[in-house]
Amino acid sequence: MELFDHFVLLIKYIFFGFIQGFTEPIPISSSGHLVIFQDLFGLKMENLSFEILVNSGSLIAVLIIYRQDIIRIIQNSLLYLSKKDIEAKDDFHFILYLILATIPAGLIGFLFEDRIASVFSSANMVGITLIVTGIALWTIRNLRGRKNDGELTWKDALIVGLAQSVALIPGISRSGATIVAAMLLGMKQATALRFSFLLYVPVSSGLLLLSIDRLFDDQLAELWIPYLLALITATIATYFSLRWFMGIMARGNLKYFAFYCFIVGTIAFLIL
Repeated sequence: MELFDHFVLLIKYIFFGFIQGFTEPIPISSSGHLVIFQDLFGLKMENLSFEILVNSGSLIAVLIIYRQDIIRIIQNSLLYLSKKDIEAKDDFHFILYLILATIPAGLIGFLFEDRIASVFSSANMVGITLIVTGIALWTIRNLRGRKNDGELTWKDALIVGLAQSVALIPGISRSGATIVAAMLLGMKQATALRFSFLLYVPVSSGLLLLSIDRLFDDQLAELWIPYLLALITATIATYFSLRWFMGIMARGNLKYFAFYCFIVGTIAFLIL
């Protein structure tokens, strides 16, 4: 029986690692789906260290996919600071805009995250917020912006950052909120996607650094194997999910995610 219980525990952690990893990059809310699946199957992931860990897996996948962009932006920013190379100016400003866009969610999360989680943590509330996400995605389904990376402004960055802070509410997708805001501001799909996921890097890195003590305070010693499997699962799931989503963005098929949010949100609100 003990062996069976251990096996079930491993499957539980792998399952939630997959759910978190697969849903993180696509605009259907990873936090909302974790709430729904926990409610649906009567499972609870109460350790905060687990949430930190699977988010770190998603961060690893994003870093792998956008590694060339990250290296180029850092190199050009250093080049601009050292030699005032005009051709490197846009990448330097891009980093400044990412920093600016990180501030709203950081402040709001620090002040109100616990209160937000307590109010919106039920499956019924997640159903409502998923429907809101679907409406937002439906609104931008046919938009084709013109702004490239070098045409962004501090106002664009601040608005996208404010949109990201709304995603602290379970059921409001982080990628969905930032991409919707970016495209409403006139960004091209590729620019909106790149800004959204490069913005995920400082946000997720900051969460990891600020919560590293909690990661080791929980039951990491006795759960290191399930945690490791969840981390690997989340990393792989995020990698392939983001690659898939990039193709969907290129084809302009966001309406299908809107349909999904409408269906799952309605089921969560009416049934769960």
